[in-house]
Amino acid sequence: MPVTATAFAEDESSTKEQAAGETEETYAAGGTETGDDTKSIEVTEITVSDTQVYIADIYLSDPSQLMTAVAENTFGRNVTDKTSSMAEENGALLAINGDYYGFRDSGYVMRNGYLYRSTARSGSGNEDLVVYADGTMDIIDESDVTAEELSAAGAVQIFSFGPGLVEDGEIAVGTDTEVDQSRSSNPRTAIGMIEPGHYVMVVSDGRTSESEGLTLYELAEIMQELGCTEAYNLDGGGSSTMYYNGEVINNPTSGRNKIKERSVSDIVYIAV
Repeated sequence: MPVTATAFAEDESSTKEQAAGETEETYAAGGTETGDDTKSIEVTEITVSDTQVYIADIYLSDPSQLMTAVAENTFGRNVTDKTSSMAEENGALLAINGDYYGFRDSGYVMRNGYLYRSTARSGSGNEDLVVYADGTMDIIDESDVTAEELSAAGAVQIFSFGPGLVEDGEIAVGTDTEVDQSRSSNPRTAIGMIEPGHYVMVVSDGRTSESEGLTLYELAEIMQELGCTEAYNLDGGGSSTMYYNGEVINNPTSGRNKIKERSVSDIVYIAV
């Protein structure tokens, strides 16, 4: 899997100067940001199999700094907003789109310790990502445990999209695994844990002549190579968005593959 890497520029002013005459890899602000001495975020952009991939490497001394928000601060089926708008409203330094819980009527939903939905999806093989108060992440099957049991065990976030990409350090999808209604090569969003307090958020572009997109297996390979012991696939396609340091740094596609940010139900973010 061919990979090349480019770190984002250290500050916005130098980046804008570069963007005027160089490649798209230098257009966004980035580097290492520390809001205080308890967190560090470093964002880099790599090319994997003709696809631009944006990686946020996150260190938190307090796991509660990994936060979520829902559109308009309201839980509901048809309540949506852009990732960037939600990020700005919540003072986020870094944000990615979440699981778009509002696209479905079932699937566990917990945000910042509040259990919004405890209805399991039908059948087996419906995997959720659970984030616990101690900073650990775990991938569960909704048919094996109730949302109430997860809450009692200390869950603070539950995402219901999937599938799990890496479990116990091993790739958990096959080369032909795909999300329903999804293309084999697609924009993607994923989150993973290297260890409690050390997390990775990954977004890839896709559906354009400049960026082909990733299969789930390719995404899982990236998460494993980054050192994730657990990693999970969030909503992708036109939803895949990474916001960092005041702007969207990837190229979201929406509506006939136009470069345009889609409105979604929720985000995962780190505040300034």
